[in-house]
Amino acid sequence: MASAEGVGSLASPTKKQGAIESSAEDQAPGELINASGHRQELDRNFSLLSICAVAVTTGNTWIAQGGSLVTALSNGGLSGVIYEFIAVSVCYWLVAASIAELASGMPSASGVYHWASVTAGKYGRVCGFYAGLWNCLAWVLGAASMSAILGQQTVSMYALMHPGFEPKPWHVFVSFIICTWLCCCIVLFMNRFLPHIGNLGMFFILAGVFITILVCAVMPHVNGTGYASNVDVWRTWQNSTGYSSEGFVFVAGMLNGAYSVGTPDCSTHLAEEIPRPSRNIPKAVLAQMSVGFVTGVLYMIAVFYSINDLDAVISSVYGFPLAEIYRQATGSRGGALGLLIVAFLPTVITCAGCYITAGRTLWTISRDKATPFSSWLAHINTRMHNPFNATLVCGVIVTILACIYVGSTTAFSAFVGCFVQLSSLSYCAAILPHLLTRRSTFTPGHFWMGRIGYFINALSCIYILAFVVIFCFPYALPTDAASMNYASLMTGGLTIFVTIWWFIRNGSYEGPKFVPLTDKVLMDDAK
Repeated sequence: MASAEGVGSLASPTKKQGAIESSAEDQAPGELINASGHRQELDRNFSLLSICAVAVTTGNTWIAQGGSLVTALSNGGLSGVIYEFIAVSVCYWLVAASIAELASGMPSASGVYHWASVTAGKYGRVCGFYAGLWNCLAWVLGAASMSAILGQQTVSMYALMHPGFEPKPWHVFVSFIICTWLCCCIVLFMNRFLPHIGNLGMFFILAGVFITILVCAVMPHVNGTGYASNVDVWRTWQNSTGYSSEGFVFVAGMLNGAYSVGTPDCSTHLAEEIPRPSRNIPKAVLAQMSVGFVTGVLYMIAVFYSINDLDAVISSVYGFPLAEIYRQATGSRGGALGLLIVAFLPTVITCAGCYITAGRTLWTISRDKATPFSSWLAHINTRMHNPFNATLVCGVIVTILACIYVGSTTAFSAFVGCFVQLSSLSYCAAILPHLLTRRSTFTPGHFWMGRIGYFINALSCIYILAFVVIFCFPYALPTDAASMNYASLMTGGLTIFVTIWWFIRNGSYEGPKFVPLTDKVLMDDAK
């Protein structure tokens, strides 16, 4: 690894190579250059606590798990959901460790885009290009899915208190749009307060899961409805998919858990907004994965024991499965409404966290001219001190997806259903080159796995490459146009789009610059 001395100038990129290694001292006097090789434009508003809070809030595992529960129940029933969640969490712990190591050595808001460009050497430009656009598309689709969950929550709250009301897609659409722009405006106009909003979100998540677990544990005894049996929760296996292989049903059922825990990179996109990112980003990743796993497991156990009619949950008329589960747990519509509100409040902040990440992801790839209208998208609003234009565009794209929802929920699901595949591919585009180059392309940061890193990186890549394929199989057999899993079509289609854009943009695409942690100016800034 070259030291800061003797490295190339940012002004002289060599496009045939990967990321251009540069020195922060090569810049004009007074300019502060961060690990991305760009001027430090954003304020470092976040502390270690607030960055951990944003990571935990954006992950919001127990809400994501509950919001997509019905599909998962076909792959093993109650016990299957729990064991599949534990299994996929172990896999994502490996991925998260690999991401934390890369983030520690290259603390750039570009995340996987930057890392893939560096670790892939002479293939860095193309690897980084794909990683960046895959990751950006994934986060925009993730924001859309979270907005949809918010829309479904609000409609289900109304339906609970109005028996006979039949939810329609346009009802969800109206709420979808309101929630989208509420969350987007929080990010656009309240940048100074985002650390405090993140802290509030973490409080809501921890308090919310505690209240929900307590109510679900106590109320079935109080109202006399009783609990599910130990056999139902831990030992009964239900295969409603039509697949004959129980092993395949299990691994395919891990998709629900992957959606819940599969965002270990969210805090890395705030690396330029926190002091000492080489130390603090790995801690935020650890906080997200730890809190997500513990709250997710405890929440599922409590909720599953409170179910006394599983068929009613699967065929719920409320449009959101948790509404029926909470009604059974509390024995009343009012009690269910209260628990839905407890879930709604942190979900709003989670959705805002998705727009924080999506906007900053789009902004970082635009800085290196990887997108249309790059100079406009890469602009930092000097009044709001944030990537205003990029975040605004993310909100507009999600609004377009909401219009697709009202026209066809199947088409909308086809788009957001490839979130896991796209994000996983972006991780692999950074981790696999890191492994193949013998983990030697950059100076290690404060978190470095040493020799065991080979094993962790290899298992991460094996998991990603295998499960990207598995998660594209139909959810159940036989399948039809309405129930088909279109993830393979959408992932492939969007990848073809990225490929076409690569050939269009190749001439002007610069790729990220790489300032090693050994650079004196960068080290001073990180203190």
